[in-house]
Amino acid sequence: MGVCTETGVRRTAVQVDGDSISYLTAGQDGPVVLLLHGTYWSRVWLPVLSDLAEAGLRPVAVDFPGLGRSGGELTLETATVPVLAEWVTRFASAVKLSGPVAVAGHDIGGAVAQHLLAHDPGAVSRLALVNSVTYDSWPAPHVARLLDPAVARAITADEFLAARRQAVTTDLAGAATEERVAEYLDPWIDPRVRRSWLAMAGAAASRYTLDLVPALRRSTTPKLLIWGEDDEFEKVEYAEKFSLEIPRTTLIRIPEAKHIPTENAPRRIARALTDFFTA
Repeated sequence: MGVCTETGVRRTAVQVDGDSISYLTAGQDGPVVLLLHGTYWSRVWLPVLSDLAEAGLRPVAVDFPGLGRSGGELTLETATVPVLAEWVTRFASAVKLSGPVAVAGHDIGGAVAQHLLAHDPGAVSRLALVNSVTYDSWPAPHVARLLDPAVARAITADEFLAARRQAVTTDLAGAATEERVAEYLDPWIDPRVRRSWLAMAGAAASRYTLDLVPALRRSTTPKLLIWGEDDEFEKVEYAEKFSLEIPRTTLIRIPEAKHIPTENAPRRIARALTDFFTA
């Protein structure tokens, strides 16, 4: 079981492709909101899950294979955005989601969400992005160096955990406590999860989001961007560009927040997501 400190949130699992896939959820009925993570895990969504459920929604924050609390292991081939998008479709089937589904994505999970919308517009009823990769905003420099397999192979466990500790501490900004940083780091103690993370980093490529732009420009699906405006890598300027170029997009800026704004302003973000997904 993961650490769940929010009232009414539970962690459960389902079999997908023979792997035990873990996800956080809250509530019993109501419209599903599928929440996708990127280079972190479902923990990024924990602060907003209870409020979404109390508003009548049923949030489902899944851990991709090999990441967070899920079984399995990602490879360079299975960690690409298009392949992860296909996997999300199989996960949705496994948890018996039907019809158009509301989707939210953080970081690379936002690229997967954009891919789902661009390639099957009828499957996504509404799209929310939180400090997502867009256009050519990624991979960030500390991830781009890992595109070299030799560099990725040479990283020791201690070096990996030290680098992720620094990243988590930075990305949490004012919400960074020792306990919270430790919670975020916990899955990466497992070598299998570290390998999966390195695969996701190694598969990172901005062509996956750049290729989606023409379809997104034609999209009439409602979209919401929520952005920690001090993010040093997924800069708010990219969100501003997206909101100007992509139809039916609203941008909400979160001041004094960086890459994981759900930890800095959970109530405000939960309210914004609720208003958007229940409109």
